[in-house]
Amino acid sequence: MTDFSSDARDAALQQKARDHLWMHFARQSVMEDGHGVPIITRGEGHHIWDSHGRRYIDGLSGLFVVNAGHGRKRLAEVAARQAEELAFFPLWSYAHPSAIELADRLADGAPGDLNRVFFSTGGGEAVETAWKLAKYYWKLQGKPTKHKVISRAVAYHGTPQGALAITGIPAMKEMFEPLVPGGFRVPNTNFYRAPEHGEDLEAFGLWAANRIEEAILFEGPDTVAAVFLEPVQNSGGCFPPPPGYFARVREICDQYDVLLVSDEVICAFGRIGHMFACDEYGYVPDMITCAKGMTSGYSPIGATIVSDRIYEPFKHGQTSFYHGYTFGGHPVSAAVALANLDIFEEEQLNERVRKNSPLFRATLEQLLDLPIVGDVRGDGYFFGIELVKDKTTKETFNDDESERLLRGFLSKALFDAGLYCRADDRGDPVVQLAPPLTCGPTEFTEIEQILRGVLTEAWTHL
Repeated sequence: MTDFSSDARDAALQQKARDHLWMHFARQSVMEDGHGVPIITRGEGHHIWDSHGRRYIDGLSGLFVVNAGHGRKRLAEVAARQAEELAFFPLWSYAHPSAIELADRLADGAPGDLNRVFFSTGGGEAVETAWKLAKYYWKLQGKPTKHKVISRAVAYHGTPQGALAITGIPAMKEMFEPLVPGGFRVPNTNFYRAPEHGEDLEAFGLWAANRIEEAILFEGPDTVAAVFLEPVQNSGGCFPPPPGYFARVREICDQYDVLLVSDEVICAFGRIGHMFACDEYGYVPDMITCAKGMTSGYSPIGATIVSDRIYEPFKHGQTSFYHGYTFGGHPVSAAVALANLDIFEEEQLNERVRKNSPLFRATLEQLLDLPIVGDVRGDGYFFGIELVKDKTTKETFNDDESERLLRGFLSKALFDAGLYCRADDRGDPVVQLAPPLTCGPTEFTEIEQILRGVLTEAWTHL
């Protein structure tokens, strides 16, 4: 076997990537222009290493995924044992032990009467499942016109055609139109951009929730099937719910006979300090969609967890839900998920997040003394830092400025400084942080120091 040096191997990989790899949500021109892409080769705890041996803090848990941290040999060994015993079998009229046990575990952790688990392989599929199930459920209830879905502006709910119609980011959708009909938008809970409400966060939350009622009445309650909401909205930069927001949303959904779907693809499994984030905010949805942190990324899986009410029509006669995925509830993924949830309990990761979150917030809020930092918001281990041109007026950057700031400077500068995170402008420009739940005060300080140095330099560039 040829003995490549590190540089030679990296060059070979870069060439193969240029020749054959089509990356996700990325500009292929980066590779086509010969600049190359970072190649991540190893992870341990809350750190990752690239192909040159350089170490970085994983400030995004891969993609809000590696909640229990990198390098868990226990999870790899569980996967290997399960693959040796039963590598694959579908859930199409058959079952296998790991899927059964995981369904039981998820139902036990879910609130209220959410007792039925439909497996998929990722978050977008879980959202797709929830919408299809909502439409079918209402048909079975003799209300076939209830097919529309309400979601929030700038919210991301996935890329399949149905999930994309629920997503509230026009720039991500226009190239794929016409989409599945029936997706409608209401305002999100970005309090920083709601000056008309002054300092009254609770009044703003009530106002935002009531926009959902307004949309239901405008479309007609007999046409609306469900409302899809993330506990903390990701896209736009970590918008937490104001006090009373979800209580009012639940009240509205009950009043107009509309299902409430808690999209917890990011927020479940410890990101907000609970197995399911709806528990933090005191509401019981009709469905929960989840994925990412269920296995901490060691194997792909997703799930839609459903209330007894929605499951009821499928318990009898010949009614079937004609929907599924070949790899949904995969034996290896389900076994890894069970072991991952064991780690959560043994190491009290949810409790760790609840304990440390106020310190994480306070550490990041130190950045508010920088002229470029307008807002720090979020919850748990999930925070966004909004960048502005003028703190007094909250003036944001135009598209060209945002392009130069985020892609032209920040993303590379933060990575070069040792921090992998997300610089995003699907709403206003933000830096997002969602590190593994194993992080603590030492890492919070290191993250803040890296951000401080890079954001200070970014301001001088501007």
